[in-house]
Amino acid sequence: MSRVTCPLENWALVKQGRKSQATFCIVVETGSDEREDPELGVQAPAPEAEAQADSEDCRPESTQGAGADRRGKATTQDRARAALLRKELGDLAQQRADGELSIQKAREELQACCRRTDLLTKQQQSVAAETEAEREAHNTAAVGRLQAVSRRLGAELENQRELQSKIRAVLRESERAMWHIEIREGRLQAEWKSAQEEVEAARGRRQVRAAEQLHREEAAERKAERNRLLRARKALHLQRENGLRHQQLLDDARKSHRAAVKFLKASLGRVREREREQEVQTREHLRRRMDAVLALKNSITANRETLRKFQAWGQAKAELAEQKTQAEKQAIVAQGGDAFKHLFHQHRRQELEAQNRAFEEEQRLRKQEIVSRILKEAAEESRRRRPHSPARAAVRPTLRDKTWDYLAGLGEGGAPCAPCCPEKDDGAPGPEPSQLVKRMSSESIQVRPESTSGEEDTLAEPEIPGLWDKDRERHQAPKEGADRKPVGGTKADEDILARTVERLRSGVIRKQVVSGREFRGCPFNSKPRVVHFKDFDVGRVYKKKMTLTNATYTINYCRLEGVDEHLRDFIHIDFEPPGPMSAGMSCDVLVTFKPMINKDLDGSIAFLAQTGRFAVPLKCSTKQCSLSLDKELIDFGSYVVGETASRVITLTNTGGLGTRFKFLPASEPCDMDSTPSVMRLSSIFTCAYEDRSFYDKVASSISEQLLEGTSSQWDVLSQREQTLSHREHEEGRPAELEGAGTMIFSNEEQTEISLGEVTEGEIAPFSSIKVPITFSPVTPGDIQANFKVTFKNRQCPTLYFRAVGVAVAVPVWVSRPGVDLKICMYDRLYQDSIVVHTRSKVALRLRFEVCKELQGHMELLPQTGYIQALSSCSVQLKFLPRHSLPTDAGQYFDKESRVLEAPMTIRVADQIKPVEFTVHAIVTTSDLELSPSEVDFGHCTIYEAIRTSVSLYNRSLLPQEFGFVGLPKCVDIQPNDGFGTILPLETLELDVIFQPTKAKEYSFELVCKSEINRRFKLTCRAVGVHPPLELSHYQVKFAATALYDTSVATLYVVNPHLSMNALTHSVPRIGSGDTCPVGPTSFEFLLPPGSPITISPSVGTVSPGKKCLVQVAFRPVLPSEVVRQQAFQAMNKDGEAKLSRKEAPASRKDPRRQSLSVQRTQHRDRLFRASTSLALEMQKQDLKFSHEYQVAQAALARSFPGKFDKFVVPCVVASGDVEGRKAMEPLSFSPHNTLYLELWCPAVAPSLVVTSDKGSTVTSFGDIAVGHRGVKKVSIQNITSEDLAVDFSVLNPNGPFVLLNPVSKLPAGQTHVLVLSFSPRQSMLAQETLDIVTKRGTLSLTLSGTGVASLITCSIEGDVLNMGYVIARESVSSTFQLQNSSSLPIKFSMQLDSLSSSRREDRQQLPQFLLSSAQRTDVVGTQNHNGQSVFAVAPVEGILDPGAGQDFTLTFSPDHESLYFSDQLRVVLFEKKVSRKILLKGAAREHMMFVEGGDPLDVPVESLTGIPAGDPEHREDAEELKPILVTLDYVQLDTDTPAPPATRELLVGCIRTTQLSPKKTVEFSLDSVASLQHRGFTVEPPRGVVERGQTKTISISWVPPADFDPDHPLQVSALLQLRGDVKETYKIFFVAQVLTGP
Repeated sequence: MSRVTCPLENWALVKQGRKSQATFCIVVETGSDEREDPELGVQAPAPEAEAQADSEDCRPESTQGAGADRRGKATTQDRARAALLRKELGDLAQQRADGELSIQKAREELQACCRRTDLLTKQQQSVAAETEAEREAHNTAAVGRLQAVSRRLGAELENQRELQSKIRAVLRESERAMWHIEIREGRLQAEWKSAQEEVEAARGRRQVRAAEQLHREEAAERKAERNRLLRARKALHLQRENGLRHQQLLDDARKSHRAAVKFLKASLGRVREREREQEVQTREHLRRRMDAVLALKNSITANRETLRKFQAWGQAKAELAEQKTQAEKQAIVAQGGDAFKHLFHQHRRQELEAQNRAFEEEQRLRKQEIVSRILKEAAEESRRRRPHSPARAAVRPTLRDKTWDYLAGLGEGGAPCAPCCPEKDDGAPGPEPSQLVKRMSSESIQVRPESTSGEEDTLAEPEIPGLWDKDRERHQAPKEGADRKPVGGTKADEDILARTVERLRSGVIRKQVVSGREFRGCPFNSKPRVVHFKDFDVGRVYKKKMTLTNATYTINYCRLEGVDEHLRDFIHIDFEPPGPMSAGMSCDVLVTFKPMINKDLDGSIAFLAQTGRFAVPLKCSTKQCSLSLDKELIDFGSYVVGETASRVITLTNTGGLGTRFKFLPASEPCDMDSTPSVMRLSSIFTCAYEDRSFYDKVASSISEQLLEGTSSQWDVLSQREQTLSHREHEEGRPAELEGAGTMIFSNEEQTEISLGEVTEGEIAPFSSIKVPITFSPVTPGDIQANFKVTFKNRQCPTLYFRAVGVAVAVPVWVSRPGVDLKICMYDRLYQDSIVVHTRSKVALRLRFEVCKELQGHMELLPQTGYIQALSSCSVQLKFLPRHSLPTDAGQYFDKESRVLEAPMTIRVADQIKPVEFTVHAIVTTSDLELSPSEVDFGHCTIYEAIRTSVSLYNRSLLPQEFGFVGLPKCVDIQPNDGFGTILPLETLELDVIFQPTKAKEYSFELVCKSEINRRFKLTCRAVGVHPPLELSHYQVKFAATALYDTSVATLYVVNPHLSMNALTHSVPRIGSGDTCPVGPTSFEFLLPPGSPITISPSVGTVSPGKKCLVQVAFRPVLPSEVVRQQAFQAMNKDGEAKLSRKEAPASRKDPRRQSLSVQRTQHRDRLFRASTSLALEMQKQDLKFSHEYQVAQAALARSFPGKFDKFVVPCVVASGDVEGRKAMEPLSFSPHNTLYLELWCPAVAPSLVVTSDKGSTVTSFGDIAVGHRGVKKVSIQNITSEDLAVDFSVLNPNGPFVLLNPVSKLPAGQTHVLVLSFSPRQSMLAQETLDIVTKRGTLSLTLSGTGVASLITCSIEGDVLNMGYVIARESVSSTFQLQNSSSLPIKFSMQLDSLSSSRREDRQQLPQFLLSSAQRTDVVGTQNHNGQSVFAVAPVEGILDPGAGQDFTLTFSPDHESLYFSDQLRVVLFEKKVSRKILLKGAAREHMMFVEGGDPLDVPVESLTGIPAGDPEHREDAEELKPILVTLDYVQLDTDTPAPPATRELLVGCIRTTQLSPKKTVEFSLDSVASLQHRGFTVEPPRGVVERGQTKTISISWVPPADFDPDHPLQVSALLQLRGDVKETYKIFFVAQVLTGP
């Protein structure tokens, strides 16, 4: 598809603020036989859119609106019709092209058909001749064959003739269609031309309308500029008044500040005195607190004793209650009742009784509260009914009050706030609105005096909401003339009322804090901010409404306090207090003003809010005159002598008072201007409209801008205006006339600019007068006139303005007499436009001429033209410099500077003097020069690149952009890839880098193109080499490596040569030579002598398809000779110092004094002998390992400046194996197959050095016991000249090495001692590396140490040592042994948890008996009551030598009966490591027998209450039954196979004791054995005797009987009696059940 775009450039006129453009596209399908509908192909905008665009672009006046709409519609239709015609013409053109193409094809086919017909005819004739010949020869077969051929040719000839007739018919039809298309195209061309003419006419009309619209927009812009000047003028006037007022306020503020400072000093003195008193009181308070603490400590001690007694009493009481409960329970069980139910009901009854008592107490308290509330409400009601005191009138704050308010604001930490509501950021009182703003308000309302009234509300609020809703009354502020009489009552009532009102008022103002944020500022915002009555008349009444909005964070109140004292005769406020107002709510205030005197009044309206007082400014301004001119300078421009021009200047009065004015020249005196004005205002105002509405809009906008408070810019203008006015007052003339210039105008010149007819008259308020100024030039030149406007009103300053104009004589001129084409190049076209202007009122014919010398290089088009009246025309200048310009131009061209100055002439018809202008240009060449012109790179392998430098020189005076284009893949040009900009006469060095891709001979050209498409060539040659070996990396960049540090890089030498088939892959060869053989290939790296590089291996052989690993190490070191020389110098200095110290005593002893020369000679000889001896000593011993050598090496390392070396290591390659060759048979290395390895080696001075241990970086801790810690100190120093940020590598967090004092920053030259610790946790050989990283390098410290385990063995098997049963208040001992199995002595200590320091804190937690068995973690059980530990071990601490053992004695000494004595013994090694934990257990009984076994029925923690000892006989008579629960689970998994019986065991024992006892054995017996056997229980043995210190086991087994119900567990009890020194009875509860699953 081909797209033809036809833009109608002038279809829409583009002007300021107008954006409309139309582009029509006609699309023609060239490859399709089907034609699109012409109506569907038009892409023009809709007529409605066009009409709307025209109406928006050209908006006419109201009188021409209908006609413009009709013209817009007609224009749109014309454009649409033209577009449709253009599309049809395009379609017809396409059809015609298709038709012509088809006709041409038909003609070609017809010609081909005719040629084929002729050929067939000739062939038929030749066949007929051959047939006759064969027939004459009687060759029948040939005749038959030729006849068949003749028939075939006849058929083909007939077909060709039919095809020829068809093609002719089609050709005739196509030609006929083409005739129709041409006829239709001619008709459409005529229609399209007519439509185009209509569109051109419409375009002309639109241009006229656009010009009118442009004129209106320019007028609107001038009007906006005048409005801006008006605002600036008024703002300047306002600023001047505010400056005076501000100065007065500053004087008042200074006086107030002096008074405030005086009061502040006195207040600070009182504050300091108060602080001293508070300090004394604080000390006394601390002393009392210390005494109280001591008393409290004594009281706590006494209370502990009392608490211990109460605890014992409580335990006894609880025991009695438990015994009573058990007795009741046994009694109920004996009677056959349910003990649990009885106890539950008893407990519930006690709870109900407690609830009833609590409810009765609560009812009693509520009754008391209700009675007290009723009494309080009665008291409040009586107090409320008392009469209120009359509201006090607002009092104007005095200077003293303002001072104290200022000090209070400073004391609170905030800036002092002005009493007015609008606040300033800078804290200083801002300037008030000027009188100009006062005169520009339009909110005043004139009403009758009878309609004024004032109201005021108070902030009184009921203490109970809702009490005052019905009888709320409106309170009005008392009038000035009204008598204020007391409400009534006695003197005491009045005093009480006054105190109550004062208390209420003091509580009204309080701080408002919401969400921790205190509100500061004006609580209410007023709208308007300033109540301003402007241009008032005496005797009339004005009203203004003001809205107050709550600007605080929450509810607030507002009350009117009144107006200033001097305004009470004129101002009345109507305000009804709205009560509580939420944040953002507003209320209305009506201000009524009745002026009695014609004078400006200023004041404020005071209000009281809950958060403080605020005031709204109030102003009243009289009528004044405000006169201004719309411009100070009238510029007539340039006019031809004899013409007359007129301008209008407007005098505007924006004030409410009129006056008389008079316009006259500035040099002419006037009666109304008898007294010079003190301050001359700049007249920069205008008001184009006389209607009041426009003025009100402008005035309101100015008022809003001025009230926003940006006045800093006008301060400077005000100061300049005052300075100018003062200068005018002193010199007695306007300031503008001082520097009017050096031109002196005569009276005749002054009369060329004159005033119009209206020069004086009356100007009414809010009106304007237009005065014409006429300019009629007589002689050519600059003309200027000064005028002034004087007024009868003395308060109005004189206004000045100036009129200037230029008189010219020539009607045609050029705006640019000199056309500068800058710098131009040869053979390049340069164009410029020359604008010719005319002042003539008739059209003129112009002829443009170029000098003969430059006619072949320069041209002006058109050569002849007409310029219309009062317009301009443009002439096109074309400049195409040839290389023959220096010869052709002659005198107009300077060959040295290459500057061309061509004079041009414009000849005007009927004018003798032509208009001349000059064309300036600098002509330069565009050549670039490459040097050298040929480059030979030589032999280069495919793994490397060769670089050569080429110079590019710019011979032009202009910068040129260049670029090397079409570069081969093997060539690269730097910098910027061969592209860039070259400055004039500059030479650039370019690097041409050649890297071949395969082995061959290269020959190519590099093309450099300039920005004007000039080509410069560079010829290059090279030979590519493919070596048999390759490197994995050809360039190694080492990191910046410190001295004596090592950086290692790894690379591979690869042999990829596997086949000599050059067709499948590239084979190793030199250029186009022979291919290298396949096989082992050897290599050798040739290191530069003395380089700090090590390559391993440097020689090797690589088999085909293999690779060899090569390591490259870089270790920068200082040259040993330099270090030796430094050490030798240091030793010489030391030797000289020692020698001088030895000679000093001898010289003092020698009485004879030698001459100075002799002494110097002897000293030189001694030094020479000493240095010779030192040199001999250094030769005898190796200085490298001496202390001096290390000191010299460290000194040189500190001062090492850094070094960067780049090494290129050649790697020669040869075919064959190095190991297979004999020593005397070297390999044949080819110089062209050499590989090159480039190494970048930056060496720097170490930023950190180790100064301890002679600079050794290896720190060994030796052997350290496991759990012990070894500490080493390493000193590091920053030897750089800047502070270094130090980072440390992370040591193994689970490893034994720890850096104890890392440092983040090490200052320059400072030394830091690193403390390293080695704490092995196990027997191990540990080694780690600590990297100290800085931005300049890394210092690695190697840490090593051996951890030796401290192994001990204990003779106790397991972790539990059970001391068994002991008689209370007796003791038993046990021994065990610890053996040291390590090679280090071990310090041990034995610690009991019951004696731990954290035991007291653990006892403050929840008691262990309240927790479940799974939650109990305390291993310390019951302890002795006497405070001593129940377990004791000896010895407590000591040292175990390697291989030695230590015996320990553990003693168990309980002082009361308990089964849960326990403690934990910790074996602590080296006061840190807990090597072993042994759980100690024991039990104590008052008697010699005990029973173990069964399920636990109580917690293994002893109660806090003690069990009283009691009488043994009484306890024996009571025969307390001790329960034992034995649970047996019979597991039956298979009903067919009998399961084993369920078994349990009970242990009966007899305690060995030292006490005398009548019985030495314990007898036990179990009753109800037969009943147990009947239920399936078997007890063995049922009775027996236990000796002292022995135990006996009672085995219990159970098999369910036949009548056992598995759903109901079996419960049976039996009594077990033990008889020893006393008799004890245990009640055993047997609970048996059958389990069918695991």
